[in-house]
Formats: sequence, structure tokens, C-alpha cells
Amino acid sequence: MHADITPIAAGLGIAPEHLVLHGREMAKVSLKALSSKSQRGKLILVSAITPTPAGEGKTTVSIGLAQGLKKIGQNVALALRQPSMGPVFGRKGGATGGGKSSVRPAHAINLHFTGDFHAITCAHNLLSAVIDNHLHLGTAPLPPERVLWKRVMDMNDRALRSVRTSVGKPSERATGFDITAASEIMAILCLSESLQDLRQRLERIVVGFTPEGEPVFAKEFRVTGAMLALLRDALMPNLVQSVEGVPAFLHGGPFANIAHGCNSVLATRMALAHADLAVTEAGFAFDLGGEKFMHIKCRQSGLAPEAIVIVATIRALKMHGGAALDTLTQPDSAALQRGLENLAAHLDSAAQFGRPVIVAVNRFTNDHADELALVNEFCAARGVPSATADVFAHGGDGAVQLAEKVLAALPPESAPLPFLYQTDDSVESKLHAIATRIYGADGVHLTGEAKEKLALFARSGFDRLPLCMAKTQDSLSDDAKKRGRPRGFTITVRDFEIANGAGFLVALTGTMMRMPALPKVPAAERIQVTDDGIMSGI
Repeated sequence: MHADITPIAAGLGIAPEHLVLHGREMAKVSLKALSSKSQRGKLILVSAITPTPAGEGKTTVSIGLAQGLKKIGQNVALALRQPSMGPVFGRKGGATGGGKSSVRPAHAINLHFTGDFHAITCAHNLLSAVIDNHLHLGTAPLPPERVLWKRVMDMNDRALRSVRTSVGKPSERATGFDITAASEIMAILCLSESLQDLRQRLERIVVGFTPEGEPVFAKEFRVTGAMLALLRDALMPNLVQSVEGVPAFLHGGPFANIAHGCNSVLATRMALAHADLAVTEAGFAFDLGGEKFMHIKCRQSGLAPEAIVIVATIRALKMHGGAALDTLTQPDSAALQRGLENLAAHLDSAAQFGRPVIVAVNRFTNDHADELALVNEFCAARGVPSATADVFAHGGDGAVQLAEKVLAALPPESAPLPFLYQTDDSVESKLHAIATRIYGADGVHLTGEAKEKLALFARSGFDRLPLCMAKTQDSLSDDAKKRGRPRGFTITVRDFEIANGAGFLVALTGTMMRMPALPKVPAAERIQVTDDGIMSGI
């Protein structure tokens, strides 16, 4: 059954001439739909506790919450990331929500959607090809070993992490592939607010450094116009809808453990301009997506959430309390009780940003009533509103109580967003603020390689950019094996990368890689297509 997107757009007040239809169910929305609109809505940010490998249903809860708000008479829209095919075919599977709290057409969204990821991949690789062409011709403004710019592909493929170019002996060099969601151009697209802004950001991409330590910018290769042409349509947010007819702007998909993990600024502005409430999310847990949402997306755009929802699950809390992954569906109140420390850590972190915090306990089939009650009692003892969200099974009806608590918590007016560091602070001070106040670390250690790279970047003033921490999503620390609320640890920064076009400096911790690998049994193995073209398994 098709879900026509045209009436959804009309309900938002978006004129037909501002839609670029991709079939009946999907559309891109022209930036002209924003030109005469000011922000009218209030922004609700959904984040989570530290997840299990399968994830805790943050997108599902975001969609369910929006449907719950609609059930109680609110004018609401969603602003979410679009999926990368890497996770779709890898460990996590699709990223369109689940059950009765999902967006549609799910199969199309999870695969090619409107071609945005393809456009970003092409723009990134065009620059890569032109750089190597200049190296081959001997006209490049930097030597091969000083090039930082890699290639990208929207697929998990460990074999492409390290490759060598083969365009002629003088320019042979070690390089590799990142996943498209880790491309700086993905981050740039998600932070750009116009074609002019996008052009300027593309031009200031740093592709490498001269032997004298001077940055070489993308504009020096004279193809930013061609890159902009590839990205022109991709800059327009995508409009779809939830299964209950809530408008959903799905646009952009930077990973939260290696990029800033939020949907585009333009999609968020579209939702805020056309609805009274906008529900958005930030990738993984609050220590990753939430912190970057505040310090990168909000700092650059001036946006600010009015309330923060933290998603918790019984299974994740048990895992953080020491229960084995294969026992998480079994009753274990002792492990659950211990695991509440992880929830407490994220509540403490979120509270520092001066917004009301609400806990959504995402209910799974095997959850027991007494365990759900234990989490809600814990929240009540801390003075934090909470509600069990049964959104997978019941959609908006399963989120009415959560929606009412979120609505009740929204303040008439919010103070300016307090940041934990200023951009003019030293990199060491920024690292210390994030590590101690968000992760709970005792401090930060920089390796010799990290100090050397930071000194190189500081010569060009790149140390004054906000920080984007590349860290495991499996722990508050930089050690994926440390569950719960680790204490007595130090964050080690092993290297830095520059994302000057996106406007942030990346600090690499642990063993984070920008090209993920497939698991032992990839999700791709369960995907099938019938002779009639019906897909299953996504």
C-alpha cells in the first residue's frame, strides 16, 4: 500500500512547487520552503544510554514519541538521519525504526533512498581522483606522502582500509577507503545551510599539508564547482512519513563515533519551521551523539533543544550490570540494579546543558513488569520524569504517557545553551572538559604522535575549532570492554584529523576505524527478494 507524500507536505504548509517527487512516497523539499519561514517549533532531542551491540531502539522511540505527541493533539514533525548501507548489510540492519513505530517506505529508505549517499560518495571521490591526477602529472601543490584525503564507499569492507594508488610510480602512495558516513563531505552537507555555505565549506577542506607544514585546500584543485553540482540536489532535505502519518524529514547520516552523528541542520530547520514540535535524535549514547549535538551542531547553527529524552532498555542496563549478552532476556534484578549506574552517568551529563531530561524505557517483549517498575522508581527517586514506551508493539498509543511527560516538561522559555568549553580554549582544555564532565574520566593523555599532529594543525589555527571525539560507542571510556559507569580511567588520544570544511577537529581514541567491517554473519545474508519483487529481511 502506497503512502502518498503530497498530502503530508500540504499538511505542513509546503507548497507543491517546493516538492521534488521521487515517486509517490518520497520527496525532496526545496530550500525555498524555508525562505519565508521562521522557527516556530520547539526542539526535542532524543539520545540514549550506552547501547548493546544491537542498539536500544532510539530511532524507534523517536518515531513512537512523535506519534504519541500526535495522538494527544500536537502538531509534530520528525527530523532524523537516513541509513547507511554499511550497517544495513552489516551488524545492525535497517535504520527506519521498527514495528508500529517506523518510517516508510522502509525498504527504499534503507537502500538507495533519493541518492544522497551516492552523491556524497561521488563528490568525495571526484576530489580524490583529481588529487591523484595532479600527483601523476607532477602539478600537485603537495607530495604524495602528505596527502590526507582518502576515498569513500557506502559499504562495510575491511579490505579497503589500506590500499595503494596505481596511477604511476612517481605518485604511488599509501591511502585507503572510509565509509561514506565518515566522509567529511557528509558532515559538511549536514552542517551547511545554503548552496553558498556548502561551496565555502567544500573550498576550505584540507586535503593535506606541504613539507613546510602549510595546509593545502580543496579549492586549489578547481573542482569545488563540480562537487557542488553533484551535491546540489542532495542538499535538499527528504520528506517521508511514519506509519501513522507523522511527517519525517530524513536527511544526512554521519556516524556518531567517528563524526558528529546528527541529521542535517536544514532538515531540523524544516521541521521546526512547519510544526509546533520537532523530534530529532543524536547517534548512539549521550556521551557521543548528545555531546556532539550540543557542541558542534548547536554551536554552529544556533539551534538548541528545549528538552532531552534519554532512551534506556532493560537489556542494556543488565549488560552494564555484568550480565552476559546471551542472558539479557532472563530476570536479573541485581544486574539491572547495578546497571542503573550507566543511566545515572548519562542523566548527569545531560543535566549540564540546562534542559529538562526525561527517561523513556523502551519496552521489549521479554521485559518483566517489576524490572520496568524498578527503572521508573530509580528515575522518580532522582526527580527525573520517566515512562515506559511500548512503541514497537503499539506505536503512538504506546507512547502517550511519554508524550504527556515530555510535553509537561517543556519550559515556556529556555536559557541560552551552556557549552562545556569555548572554541578559543586550548585543545587540551576542551579534551579535559569532555573527558571529565561527560565520560567521567580522570584526565586525558596525548600520545607523541597526537602531539606532533596537533602542533601541525595549531600552526594554521585549526586548534580553535570545536572537537569531534572519535570513541567507541560500547563504553563511556575509550575501552569497549568497560561497561557500566567506569571510574579511575584516562582517555588516550592517539591522533588527530582535520575536518576544516565541516568546522571541527577530530580526536581519535582507542581503535576507532573509519571503515567498519562485516560481522561473522552479516545482515545481508537474511535479505531476500521474491519473483514478484517483494523484499524481506531488511
